Amino acid sequence: MQPDFKKLQSDVGVYFHNHYLLKQAFTHSSYVNEHRMSHHKDNERMEFLGDAVLELVISEYLFHAYPEQTEGELTKLRASIVCEPSLFRFAKLLDFGSYLLLGKGEEMTGGRNRPALLADVFESFIGALYLDQGLPAVKHFMKKHIFPVISDADQLRVTDYKTQLQEYTQHHNLGTLEYRIVDERGPAHEKQFVSEVYMDNRLLGQGIGRSKKESEQQAAAKALEKLDVHHHMQ
Repeated sequence: MQPDFKKLQSDVGVYFHNHYLLKQAFTHSSYVNEHRMSHHKDNERMEFLGDAVLELVISEYLFHAYPEQTEGELTKLRASIVCEPSLFRFAKLLDFGSYLLLGKGEEMTGGRNRPALLADVFESFIGALYLDQGLPAVKHFMKKHIFPVISDADQLRVTDYKTQLQEYTQHHNLGTLEYRIVDERGPAHEKQFVSEVYMDNRLLGQGIGRSKKESEQQAAAKALEKLDVHHHMQ
């Protein structure tokens, strides 16, 4: 069954001139692999573009919203907004998962709710909107849906877990962190990585993810729980 892209457009208040671009933004590579006969293209190239457009639009927003902040502080703020946990939250907020075109295997393993996948879709949607209507449309969309969510300072501190753990251990002189990939499971297209994070050779946390990066983030999140660090560190 095809997703109801009309509903999506009316929900977010964005109407595409080229509907093919919108569909492509929600097409995962697993879907294309299963429909080789058709002319479908996946969203990976759009994601590449959307990533750059987001960096620009968010940089401009922060530049005006935080006139007192230094370059270093602005860079950190931007990183906390364009990181996976944060983009995943935006995609969930807009219910992007419901509109994904996924392959059967990806569907069965819960791809529709997978943080990495939804963060990517948010980026590819931005890329598609940019191609369809340019920067003003992207700014308008962000202003309406995203900036209100990130304007409260607490939200800006959802820094990625690895950075948070790094800052916490340095601040308290707890020792050196080391990440190790300890296992790779599953066939090539369904690979899962298992990471462990150690502090001076003491195991702090283990994480599983569909990429090495994702598994390290999960391990860092577990370590933060173990150290009982509040996720909104100053």
